[in-house]
Amino acid sequence: MPKSKRSKVVHLTQVSKKTREHKERLFESIRETIPQYQHCFVFSVDNMRNTYLKNVRQELSDSRLFFGKTKLMARALGHGPEDSYADNIYKLTPHLRGTVGLLFTNRAPEGVLAYFADLSQVDFARAGATAPRDFVVPHGVVYATGGEVPAEHDVPVGHTLEPELRRLGMPTRMVKGRVVLEEGPEGGDNNGEGYVVCREGDVLDSRQTRLLKLFSVCLSEFRVKVLAYWSASTGDVTQVDGASVDGAEEAQEESD
Repeated sequence: MPKSKRSKVVHLTQVSKKTREHKERLFESIRETIPQYQHCFVFSVDNMRNTYLKNVRQELSDSRLFFGKTKLMARALGHGPEDSYADNIYKLTPHLRGTVGLLFTNRAPEGVLAYFADLSQVDFARAGATAPRDFVVPHGVVYATGGEVPAEHDVPVGHTLEPELRRLGMPTRMVKGRVVLEEGPEGGDNNGEGYVVCREGDVLDSRQTRLLKLFSVCLSEFRVKVLAYWSASTGDVTQVDGASVDGAEEAQEESD
């Protein structure tokens, strides 16, 4: 039968699956890097943002950062004394859980720890993030920050935003050219205080994150936490974050 002449969607971009060769290259690259640097840090990342991580790479341009499968990174370091690629570096393996990476550097540990301690970038929360605090929009005229600053220092939201606020569940309407949040059962768990966008501890969905962004409320913080580091000169592993080794035995068993 003749071919259909109907329009077809052609995807111009594709994300190729990482091959075994790519994984082996990462494995070999980590092993080749170990003898070139004096220190190896295991760090975790809260609220990962590639833009901010790129800034970290630029700041630490004299060092090497690796991200990959934790089991692959653990295999590169070694699981025990018998296959440890360097003296005692295998002791970092229990820390390789979750969103973590490896940093190889010749910088003094004190300097690296101070750099990461001061590193913090706030950003808009994404769906799946946990709300660190409440955010409630007061009843009455809706302002640009949703009540985050006093009304005398804020401006009302534009009328063009009202349909989207209503679509996202807020009981709003136009009154004399201004967007007004009505009191009523549509507000949900408000108790007279306003429209509850989120409560502390909520796992945010896409609707909540969109509302937070519309009101310019940043609830995510990009941070890098050092869990532990290894020093080539002594072969010692220094634990930095005490919580990082909770269940370390289970993590070691999983990596095996």
